[in-house]
Amino acid sequence: MSIKDNITKIRDNVYEISGSYNKKMRATGRLYLDEESFENLEIGAMEQIANVACLPGVQKFAIGLPDIHFGYGFPIGGVAAFNERNGVVSPGGVGFDINCGVRLIRTNLTEEDIADKLDELVEKLFKNIPSGVGSKGKIRLDEDEINDVLDYGAKWAVENDYGWEEDLEYLEENGCIKEADSTKVSDKAKKRGIPQLGSLGSGNHFLEIQKVEDIYDSEVAEVFGLKEGMIVIMIHSGSRGCGHQVCSDYLRLMDKAYKNHNIDIPDRQLACAPLDTHEAQDYLKAMYAAANYAWANRQMMTHWIRETFEEVMGKSAKEMDMGIVYDVAHNIAKKEVHKLNGRDTTLIVHRKGATRAFGPGREEVPEKYREVGQPVLIPGTMGTASYVLHGTDVAMEETFGSTAHGAGRVLSRTQAKKDYKGEDIEKSLNEKGIKIKATSPNVIAEEAPEAYKDVDSVVRVSDETGIAKLVAKVSPLAVTKG
Repeated sequence: MSIKDNITKIRDNVYEISGSYNKKMRATGRLYLDEESFENLEIGAMEQIANVACLPGVQKFAIGLPDIHFGYGFPIGGVAAFNERNGVVSPGGVGFDINCGVRLIRTNLTEEDIADKLDELVEKLFKNIPSGVGSKGKIRLDEDEINDVLDYGAKWAVENDYGWEEDLEYLEENGCIKEADSTKVSDKAKKRGIPQLGSLGSGNHFLEIQKVEDIYDSEVAEVFGLKEGMIVIMIHSGSRGCGHQVCSDYLRLMDKAYKNHNIDIPDRQLACAPLDTHEAQDYLKAMYAAANYAWANRQMMTHWIRETFEEVMGKSAKEMDMGIVYDVAHNIAKKEVHKLNGRDTTLIVHRKGATRAFGPGREEVPEKYREVGQPVLIPGTMGTASYVLHGTDVAMEETFGSTAHGAGRVLSRTQAKKDYKGEDIEKSLNEKGIKIKATSPNVIAEEAPEAYKDVDSVVRVSDETGIAKLVAKVSPLAVTKG
């Protein structure tokens, strides 16, 4: 019997996978999809949700968000939470690009203010913020400094004059998970990380100059400091080779750990360890260190974006009010307290290709935003809109305070390069008034907008199901890619 025969629609845009599909399931599988996306979803991604629901200590729901697609072990666009007492942690539930995330920087500029200088801004941003596979940053760290980056994240960057003290308040975890431990990160991972700090990377990572096109909730937009017509800058980047190496190192360790601890898993890619073991604790400390690297990475790029705008616009970044709206992590597993059966329970929440969407009142949300819930940043694809939403009580109740992270791929990069030509896409974007600067036409081809789900649909489902609510739409004016 197909897994689809065991899925029930429980309300508009919400489906559940029955435990009768696999008697080893310890939680219900839940999918947040509209009908078209449900019909088009890979069977493999549905089965991955059911597999995750079989892991020890999993709580309430194994969740597929509106941008779910097939991934390594866990689906991308997936969330699962594990009880601290009898649960597990799995690197496959975080992914290779640890703390890949998005940051939004506001300005008090308008499209008219930058119209004559947009070409110069794009050229200088492309030059000042290195991008591409294996790209190297503008500074060189020594071994002690990379340890400080891994242990202190964005705090290290700000203390070394790469940013403003107030920046830290508007980063998830204030840009530093205190439990990080650089001694748990391999020398190979550190060597990969040393030359790459402050660089964008490749793949779907980007830097965009955008304008706020529409406001859907004026009260919340005002709290976030967003106005229609405002120029903003969005960064999408992660932990580069350092995070990838941390994941690879600990996947090998977990492949032995789940056997040593006699854990029955339906897929070897779900390799994991009980949370009270040294394997789990070492992975968490190393993964947090890689997450800190990613926050430092985005902080350094923020500094160079401000410097670039200062050089081109002839004003200081302070004069242009270039503060951070927020910074969210996509690939991470963190200790959080959530209500289960009316009781506060400490859980390790895995978000893989998912955005934290904490609702009003949570102490983790910056005080300025606490009455409305945290900003949720959902980037679109090259040439399409991105969105700002806010976290909700519904998300706290249903998805461990989580929602989608982006459009979600429907074509592999290899297939996209076969189907599309970078030159044609660049021409199409230019005709829409969007400037693009990339390391090669192939980079543009593999990120063709048609290779992704419709981000408008992903955001609409998040909004209609209440797991995040729309605040503003931002549209690209220029994009740089690695």
